Amino acid sequence: MITSAALCPWPPLLVRELTGADPVLPELRAACAGAVAALLRDRPEVVAVVGPGTGTVPWPADGRLNVAAFGGPRVAAPCPARPGTEGAGRPVLPPALGIGTYLLDQAGYAGERLIWSVSGDEPVAGCRKLGADLAGSDARVALLAIGDGSARRGPRAPGHFDERSHAFDAEVERAVRACDTRALLDLDPGLARELMATGRPAWQVLAGALEGCTGLSVEVLYAGDPFGVAYLVATLRPS
Repeated sequence: MITSAALCPWPPLLVRELTGADPVLPELRAACAGAVAALLRDRPEVVAVVGPGTGTVPWPADGRLNVAAFGGPRVAAPCPARPGTEGAGRPVLPPALGIGTYLLDQAGYAGERLIWSVSGDEPVAGCRKLGADLAGSDARVALLAIGDGSARRGPRAPGHFDERSHAFDAEVERAVRACDTRALLDLDPGLARELMATGRPAWQVLAGALEGCTGLSVEVLYAGDPFGVAYLVATLRPS
């Protein structure tokens, strides 16, 4: 069963080793820390971390972030040759999943983890099934969905400006605030790719996990696009 869920983005500015003593966007960092703390409040037996990757595959539970992927000093072993294999030290996760586990580490979580990357090409049905499978576990599972909104919200955005980006992100935020899992499942994978919205697969996993839940309580802790990329931080808790 799902005890609670949270959405967080994965900008490298969340990692202290990359920003130094003066954090960039401390309000975003605080929002993500708050979302993860809320996720752990119900004492889940397992935390499932789901985020973008090159394939829809499970990763080793002891995998961690390698900040060298963002230009920082290496802090973990080289990336395994294939998901599920270990190198000389802890396996290195794809950056988004690495940041997800980093947030759990920062929160002091030392329990069991289930880590899945989800391809940007994964069909909606596949995302939905993965979410349903997580929800169908006998264990008490908390779900951390990692992903950014569109990266084309202005002329300085990574993907430059696309006028469709604001409507796309507004619909995601509306659906999250309203606990509208159907609307999240209706997000167009093709449009999400064009808008560089990496969160689409993870949001649809979350929708599959929460589909049918009633009385969901939602809190949006952050919504903004400081660098032309939409970041949404929220918690969703079944009553």
